Amino acid sequence: MNDTRRALLDALAADEPTGPQLAERLGVSRAAVWKHVEELREAGFAVDGNGGYRVTDVPEFGADAVAYGLDAPFDVEYHERIDSTNRRARELAGEGESDVVVLANEQTGGRGRLDREWASPSGGVWASLVLRPDLPPARVPLLTLAAAVAITDAAREAGVDARIKWPNDVIVPEDDGYRKLAGVLTEMRGEADRVAWAVVGCGINVNVDGDALPPTATSVRAEAGDVSRRLFCQRVLERFAELRADPEGIVDAWRERADTLGREVRVTTDTETVVGEATDITDGGALVVNTASGERTLHAGDCEHLRPAE
Repeated sequence: MNDTRRALLDALAADEPTGPQLAERLGVSRAAVWKHVEELREAGFAVDGNGGYRVTDVPEFGADAVAYGLDAPFDVEYHERIDSTNRRARELAGEGESDVVVLANEQTGGRGRLDREWASPSGGVWASLVLRPDLPPARVPLLTLAAAVAITDAAREAGVDARIKWPNDVIVPEDDGYRKLAGVLTEMRGEADRVAWAVVGCGINVNVDGDALPPTATSVRAEAGDVSRRLFCQRVLERFAELRADPEGIVDAWRERADTLGREVRVTTDTETVVGEATDITDGGALVVNTASGERTLHAGDCEHLRPAE
């Protein structure tokens, strides 16, 4: 999406400008304005041009749809079908891009932690953010926490009892456990003291039928009914941008939404299995577990909720 198109969308979302007003604001000819408006109509926008351009209907999803009215500094790249938004985001990061969100209607090769397959049918929000964070490498996990908080807040606003399971899952608790609503996968490249780029991938089951998901998963549709994917995606991006601007507040926001803290957990790492009560997370996102042999701080691993701590 070029700068003129984004500026046009922002202007149309703010008021009902005339053609000459748009041409002046955008620094283009009236013919160029008309061409952009016609392209929006071809993309599914309903635009009334009587007296001033007024958007009366917006497509359900897509680059222009998500950018329209988005109050967050992200450019949007959309794919109807792609193997992996994270793969494409890594390409863009290698090309020097920043603050781009890669969206897809469907992923054919989505992956989660440990290269596990992630079902990504049409109806979800499959998004990867290309970032150049001003953070030391040890604090990049804060981006994962921020994405989990943003997804949780958007889901709660949609009527879903969403909570966070360490390290990267958004879940919906049930009497006998939980079902997974979303996952976050963060990748980075850098050196010991600096981050070149980070990609934060979010897989969110939004308007997805339950029978299209594994039995351990759920969706916003299954929990609370259909929502606007466009508005849901915008809310996640806007909330993430708010959290990114205040990194010192991310951990507290995560704690407030966590389902893991206060539970007996089993955490499996590459080298061991640790069982105990999850008591806190560190400023870098590591899980603090109180075990029979003392307190442990775990930076990565698969976390299984066993029961509430006594």
